[in-house]
Amino acid sequence: QVQLVESGGGVVQAGGSLRLSCAASGPTFRAYGVGWFRQAPGTEREFVAAIVWDGTSTGYADSVKGRFTISRDNAKNTAYLQMSSLKYEDTAIYYCAAVPMVYGIAKIDARYDFWGQGTQVTVSS
Repeated sequence: QVQLVESGGGVVQAGGSLRLSCAASGPTFRAYGVGWFRQAPGTEREFVAAIVWDGTSTGYADSVKGRFTISRDNAKNTAYLQMSSLKYEDTAIYYCAAVPMVYGIAKIDARYDFWGQGTQVTVSS
């Protein structure tokens, strides 16, 4: 069992930066990859970024490639999403999730076993 808690959301102007954190509890965090997803009002949840269990491989949605960076620190049981050059269309609730390591870079939300409660990111234009 893995429990996830996101933090770091807030309101930022377009062009600004935010860093989201995803704190995990439980001894098995290292056995899971981590993904970030987001959902804007009236839209479906979409994949943003993912990182494998040991941090050696990452993947990104085309819409955030070059602007967002996912990372993790297994010693701290925490994953991060550094967001830069934020755009109005990045406004959404951001969720972190844990996926069994066997799936590698998983872009399908159905493969994720555990989810956080989400953190709101609002980008003002």
